[in-house]
Amino acid sequence: MNNILILPVLIPVFMGALLILFQKKPMVQRILSSITVLLTLAISVYLAILVYQRGILTLEFGDWQAPFGIVFVADLFATFMVVLSSLIGAICLFYGFTTLSKKREAYFYYPFYLFLLTGVNGAFLTGDLFNLFVFFEVMLIASYILIVFGGTGYQLRESFKYVIINVFGSILFLVAVAYIYGVTGTVNMAHLAQRTAEIGQTGALQVGAIILLIVFAMKGALFPLYFWLPRSYYGPPAAVAALFGALLTKVGIYAIIRVFTLIFNQDVSFTHTLILILAGLTMFFGVLGAVAQYDFKRILAYHIISQVGYMVMGLGLYTKLAIAGAVYYIAHHIIVKAALFLLAGVTQHVTGTTDLKKMGGLLKTHPLLAWMFFISAISLAGIPPLSGFFSKLPLILDSMTTGHYIIGGVALLVGLLTLFSMLKIFIYVFWGKQTHTEEQAKISTWRLLLPIMPLVALSIILGFAAEPIFTYSLEVAEQLLSPDDYINAVLGG
Repeated sequence: MNNILILPVLIPVFMGALLILFQKKPMVQRILSSITVLLTLAISVYLAILVYQRGILTLEFGDWQAPFGIVFVADLFATFMVVLSSLIGAICLFYGFTTLSKKREAYFYYPFYLFLLTGVNGAFLTGDLFNLFVFFEVMLIASYILIVFGGTGYQLRESFKYVIINVFGSILFLVAVAYIYGVTGTVNMAHLAQRTAEIGQTGALQVGAIILLIVFAMKGALFPLYFWLPRSYYGPPAAVAALFGALLTKVGIYAIIRVFTLIFNQDVSFTHTLILILAGLTMFFGVLGAVAQYDFKRILAYHIISQVGYMVMGLGLYTKLAIAGAVYYIAHHIIVKAALFLLAGVTQHVTGTTDLKKMGGLLKTHPLLAWMFFISAISLAGIPPLSGFFSKLPLILDSMTTGHYIIGGVALLVGLLTLFSMLKIFIYVFWGKQTHTEEQAKISTWRLLLPIMPLVALSIILGFAAEPIFTYSLEVAEQLLSPDDYINAVLGG
């Protein structure tokens, strides 16, 4: 039964390699990639149910026992993330069918799309640091290809910065892994947790913890290492930008939460206070960037930065309620951010621009598009009864009850500024005088909006069904705060 753990990684990588052989047959690639993402999603949901019912599952490759062999570990948090990544992967793929040109499809778009999902799912399921590095690289190499699809001058220029910062981050990651292995003699996460508890998180291990935090902060776009993100995510097609905006930074956030709840949890007063400070600065400077912009996609890109601050805020507070709020917030943000990027793509398809000052009146000609955006926008801002409110509420409540008033105040301020920037988009793009032509007003958007509808519906469901979903988030948080369960599942005992 535990062999199912490999399937969310094995299926997309196998099919991605197979699709290379069908480069000149786009319809075959579409059919096979559709089957792949739907099958991966179904298996991911089944795996999540299995873990919820039976507890943590492990898979030791080649029957080499941990910590000596490669191991996959499926706990509540990992399977939760795999389900979300598979869901977004499926929706963005179907959206791309209606928007991507045949020229882009011909240059191995579908294989690298599936390779990216392979890297993301592998990063969530792996049980050791070195293979976390490997899956990061699989994900990033695929993203390097996808980010330059179209080959515009802007894309090539900005993707160069994206590649450089991530290559530097990968080198630093490898240095960190080697350094930690030199100190502890292991890269297995469960074994590292044991060794850290034995040695104590001081001196050399503290240095390793900070290096890893820097690496994951680069990947997750935390302050001050977020400068590469807004312009890099502006250039790609909407389907790719939505996939990146929803998933890639969350892999970095997942790694921070995993490492600093399982391994480096001995000196919380230092490491987690530092994480809390980074969270506040990330939220504040990210939302300032969004408020200053007058471009649809740039505003959304800056909001990725501000919103990841809420996720690491939960880790910095380091209580069951706060971490549950962070987990809930990750689900909310992945869903809503993907919806918003795809809706931005629809408006660009109709108007031919993302400049707010050149748009207006879409509410009259495309009301469904307008109201789907409005629901997603106020959800991102945290307006009840949608998912954004119930994901932010536990974080702010916990910050106030534990005496962290400054970070709680920053979170409230960022929520207000997020609402301001989202309303700015709605007023400029959908309200007011119609600026697009009558021919543009007649453009049908049904095929484009159809894949986005499940995301908007999920945001509503996450709000109205907040109690059972938050109960699940609390169970995830409880498991994260009980590293002995993870250690025993991997190493026995």
